[in-house]
Amino acid sequence: MTPFDIGLIALVVLVLSVMSGLHVPVALMAFSFAGVWAIKGSPVLAAKLMALAASDTIASYFFGVVPLFVLMGFLVSESGMGRDAFDVANHAFRRIKGGLGVGTVGANAIFAAITGISIASAAVFTKIAVPQMVRNGYTPRFATGVVAGSSVLGMLIPPSLLLILYGILAEQSIGDLFIAGIGPGLLLASAFGLGIVATAVFAPKALGSPSVPDEGDLTRRELLAKGLPIFTLIVLVLGGIYGGIFTPVEAGAMGAIGALLLGLIKRTLGLRAIGRVLIETGLVTASICFLIIAAQMYSRMLSFSGLPAGFGNLVAGAELGLMAVLILYIAVLIAMGMILDSSSIMLILVPLMLPVMTGFGVDLVWFGIVTVIAVEIGLLTPPFGISVYVIKSTLDDPTISLGDIFIGAAPFALAMLGVLIFVVTFPIVATGLVP
Repeated sequence: MTPFDIGLIALVVLVLSVMSGLHVPVALMAFSFAGVWAIKGSPVLAAKLMALAASDTIASYFFGVVPLFVLMGFLVSESGMGRDAFDVANHAFRRIKGGLGVGTVGANAIFAAITGISIASAAVFTKIAVPQMVRNGYTPRFATGVVAGSSVLGMLIPPSLLLILYGILAEQSIGDLFIAGIGPGLLLASAFGLGIVATAVFAPKALGSPSVPDEGDLTRRELLAKGLPIFTLIVLVLGGIYGGIFTPVEAGAMGAIGALLLGLIKRTLGLRAIGRVLIETGLVTASICFLIIAAQMYSRMLSFSGLPAGFGNLVAGAELGLMAVLILYIAVLIAMGMILDSSSIMLILVPLMLPVMTGFGVDLVWFGIVTVIAVEIGLLTPPFGISVYVIKSTLDDPTISLGDIFIGAAPFALAMLGVLIFVVTFPIVATGLVP
């Protein structure tokens, strides 16, 4: 049996095991070890190679960006800036048709620029936006759909944990990926907002019977008090990266310090809250660390098997063009998104596809943006749709079913597909700002 055959068998068994419910990092580690053992013929050598892959990953300076941005995200969430972002966005859009829905999208875009965690956005705005929208005449289906749809902005608008993960897997500049995410992220937020306004104008019954909320107008002083901390943190983190003042790791550290200080100044962060933040940060960082170690082991196994190179030769022999391969890749991403979470899909497919894309001379930063958008569509599609499940569990309302939330989120998934097609057709949307 050739190394290529072993690698192919390991990949198939890996996918089947994950689909059967085996935890992704466990499956990646187990079948990577077994694959290298079969290829090299020595369990001792396989263990040493896998251990080397793990130590090289965690010892990397750039891995420090993960816990720092996770810490910043939880500090921002705990300090009440989600509420402030919603109040500022609601003030800006409340007078237009579908204004509360547009305000929710705007608040999610703002929140995404200081957290980068879709699940956090879904949980925060389920508590803040859904009750207020329902109170003002919007249907629960539409209200939850808006929150589910706009929550995905957290994984595209920088800083984004998925872009960080892709940067580590593809060995691409995280700063460049952050810059590349700005255009598509704003385009997606605009598509969501325009879609809501168009629905309010041409099919108002789909929204319910919305009214202009009695509350929402802010005085200049209130607007400054709520908006200035958010603006300061965005400028500190993203301005520092784009201005060349900080590396992404340093920006994460400065953002975490800034979020902590702002929370203390606002008196929304006490010792208990900080304790919760540190525990949550440790748990998320450990899980991401486990995933990345497993991914590096998997990448080493693929490299030893020659599977990516063989797959590239197969594509070349089939004379498939870049667009045909890309369409197939996107279709597989969206299909897998229905049954797996975002990071798992990237860990399995990105190492396999990188050599193929490199052979086509593709800009890997643009490819990363395309991958993240396609993967994020899976957050809104049944049966997995993790954002939908987060909203359902946070809402704790038996009158709103999972089906209602999925139906409400469907137009946003279609809008994401439209934006994905646009970014694929016009790569400059993602690469135009990258130096």
